[in-house]
Amino acid sequence: MEIYGLPSYIFCILFTFYFTGVTVWANDPNCNSVGEFKPTKLFVFGDSYSDTGNNPRALASSWKTPYGHTFPGKPAGRYSDGRVLTDYLARFMGLKSPLPHQMMKYGKDKLKYGMNFAYGGTGVFDTGNLQPNMTSQIGFLQNLLHENVYTKRDLESSLALVTVSGNDYGAYTSSGGSELGLPVFIASVVKQMAINLKAIHDLGVRRVLVNMLQPLGCLPQSTILNSYQECNDSQNTAVGIHNQLLQQAVSKLNNDTKNSSFLMLDLYSAFDTVLKNKGNSKFDTPLKSCCVATKSGANCGSVDDNGNPLYTVCNDTESMFFWDTVHPTQAGWRAVFLTLRSSLNQIYI
Repeated sequence: MEIYGLPSYIFCILFTFYFTGVTVWANDPNCNSVGEFKPTKLFVFGDSYSDTGNNPRALASSWKTPYGHTFPGKPAGRYSDGRVLTDYLARFMGLKSPLPHQMMKYGKDKLKYGMNFAYGGTGVFDTGNLQPNMTSQIGFLQNLLHENVYTKRDLESSLALVTVSGNDYGAYTSSGGSELGLPVFIASVVKQMAINLKAIHDLGVRRVLVNMLQPLGCLPQSTILNSYQECNDSQNTAVGIHNQLLQQAVSKLNNDTKNSSFLMLDLYSAFDTVLKNKGNSKFDTPLKSCCVATKSGANCGSVDDNGNPLYTVCNDTESMFFWDTVHPTQAGWRAVFLTLRSSLNQIYI
């Protein structure tokens, strides 16, 4: 049996490996139970790396052609040609992807899988896109508890995914933030992340998974400056500071709660391995995006006044790691998980 193009036994191995200190397992007949904690719901907070349809249709590129080209075959609110991190994680758990909060009234029969509160373009602070930051997203879950949509027992058997993928830093730079002041700002971002992680756990969520920041200097929005040939080392150095501080914050949270309630997802190492073609997946020009704007100021999904596209799309999305200037393709996300096979003995806390 295959899951999203991978043998299901690989998914069992990957899932066991990634959630160190937690016994999350894939609800698949080919998987053996790897422990006692089997979450029945997934709650998602964050940005476009995990958003599956919360951003407004009239504003978000994720609702425009050619997004959703691979899956589900039309724009569906995901910032990719197909599945994103949330979809893969939900499948690992034997669940359907949790319903986007904005679609709650249209799919009440799907509440049993959890809920996705993530909004593309947001951060732990306000980023200027007028969508709910992470504190507000956590408030949405708190409201649902007060309304008895979910109970404390529901949360005790759930896993939370938290993605912070760099929007705070983009907003910092665009608002005139200096390189000299960046270390202090990074510390403030991580401090707020720790507050948010604790708030999710305090609501009753048993396990909280947060991503380490991916190599921002390797995103096409940066590599375009050198014809997609190499990553921006100075940006990745700043990412390293973020990730180091986050590791320390998560370690402290675990010490304070006296158990491994907080877990880390090492997207930096996973991205780095794939982009350097060290794994089994080989991508053509891995630092270049599949969907490329053809006019200055345009983006993937932009059209002119006559409705003509101001972008081009590669012939084979499976051969490209990045979909647009920031987000992986479905094939890219799949490859990120495949890289874990080379480091099964590592433990992430």
